[in-house]
Amino acid sequence: ATKKATATKKATATKKATATKKATATKKATATKKAAATKKEG
Repeated sequence: ATKKATATKKATATKKATATKKATATKKATATKKAAATKKEG
């Protein structure tokens, strides 16, 4: 039971970390696209 709990915690932490990285990457990509579009318009 303890091993399962530990594995579950690790899996959850990994999922959260991955989701956070993806969210950050998406935000950066969106910001970059917006900046590029703004430069083109200007």
